[in-house]
Amino acid sequence: MKKILYLFLIIFFALSFGGCGKEKAPAKNLVVEKTSPSEAKKSKEPEEVKKAEQQEEYNYDVRGRRDPFLSLVEITKQKTIRKKGASPVESYDIDEIKLLAIAWNSSKHYALIMLPDKKTYTITEGMTLGLQAGKVQKITKDSVVIREYIKDYRGENKPRDSILKLHKGEEE
Repeated sequence: MKKILYLFLIIFFALSFGGCGKEKAPAKNLVVEKTSPSEAKKSKEPEEVKKAEQQEEYNYDVRGRRDPFLSLVEITKQKTIRKKGASPVESYDIDEIKLLAIAWNSSKHYALIMLPDKKTYTITEGMTLGLQAGKVQKITKDSVVIREYIKDYRGENKPRDSILKLHKGEEE
């Protein structure tokens, strides 16, 4: 009995709410007027103008302007001119030099470096190295400390220490 009651309720709700969804809309009375082709063009032009006003585009002209998505603060590395007559170790920047090995005897330490041109050189403490005329301050068993004097944003010479590590993965 319950099954018949449930079946009856489902059919009732399906017919009253769902249906097929294909209800016919009432027919509208349409009036068709004949117009000449020139009148048709006149009536379409204002519609096109209205659509164009609604969908206004903006194109950004890049000439003479900066990119709005770039930072206002630019960190630019000034390219220094290589000195003529300088030794090869003074012709490259400190960041381009790779430390290969360190050797020492009872009196001093020696470091073997490789330049970007794949040539190797031996350096000791006090030697001039790099484009900014950096001096090798100290050579330890696992690193080389080089001090350069670089102009800051005010134009003052400030010391900058660069450390070349023998094993790059090591942290202090």
